[in-house]
Amino acid sequence: MISTPALSALRAYIRHAPGRLGKAALVERTLNQRLEQRPVTTTARTRFGAVFPVTTSDLIQRYLYLFGIWEPHLTAWLRRRLHPGDTFIDVGANIGYFTVLASRLVGPSGHVVAIEACPQFHQALTQNLRANRCGNVRSLNTAVYDTATCLTFYLEHATNLGATTIIRPRTAQSSFAIQAQTLPQILTDTELTQARLIKIDVEGAEGAAVRGLTPLLDRLRPDAEFIIEVTPRRLAKLGHSIDDILQPLRAHGFHPYRLANDYTASSYSAALRRPALPTRWHQPITEMSDLVFSRIDADTLT
Repeated sequence: MISTPALSALRAYIRHAPGRLGKAALVERTLNQRLEQRPVTTTARTRFGAVFPVTTSDLIQRYLYLFGIWEPHLTAWLRRRLHPGDTFIDVGANIGYFTVLASRLVGPSGHVVAIEACPQFHQALTQNLRANRCGNVRSLNTAVYDTATCLTFYLEHATNLGATTIIRPRTAQSSFAIQAQTLPQILTDTELTQARLIKIDVEGAEGAAVRGLTPLLDRLRPDAEFIIEVTPRRLAKLGHSIDDILQPLRAHGFHPYRLANDYTASSYSAALRRPALPTRWHQPITEMSDLVFSRIDADTLT
């Protein structure tokens, strides 16, 4: 059993000590499991200075507590890509980690739209926006789909709240129903035409989200890019495939790039030290992947 002072000391070593000696094993074999099974409720400060209340039974919140970052490769990519005055669309904002990051990157002259279907997450999102003084964000509690309809969402495991999905699991700990809309119905004309980056992470409904946006893809700015998390198995359960995403985007000049993403705690030390760049992807997508879509034609997005 790890005492509270020892836990704090080990966490400080993980977050602040130079080098990687022993960090991966310590996190994977000891801290990650302990924080999931015996949760800590506290406030975590991210590496870019934002604060989030966390309960470490949840995966995202646990990693914010341990590392001060979530998805380090994607975080680094957003920091390279977003600049003051840009517009960022966050579809599937969860508690607002990427929303708050983008809010700081685009600054007072920029704009962020945060869309979150889960009422619980949206409430946490709005509280986190206030706590971090994000006055350039418009947040909406709605779902994104390819038509206006009512959707039911399910949560299978309380240890990964971010896996809330419209795919019905064998057993569900909770569920809720909410009205869904297409992105053109949700976004204003200015938000749509000025969007620099559109992130879509909606646990299997990414194909529907892209399909709903397809009629207006030609109205996006020339340097607009997408960041879409896809899991072929989840797409298939909703009657969609990876081609429902690839084909319309390719038809409008977008090329697919794959961005490294590893949810194991032991991978974070290396990812923080050397975050990867998106690389052009020509192979079939067979597993969960973070895909960047850009009109830039290159081997690597630098």
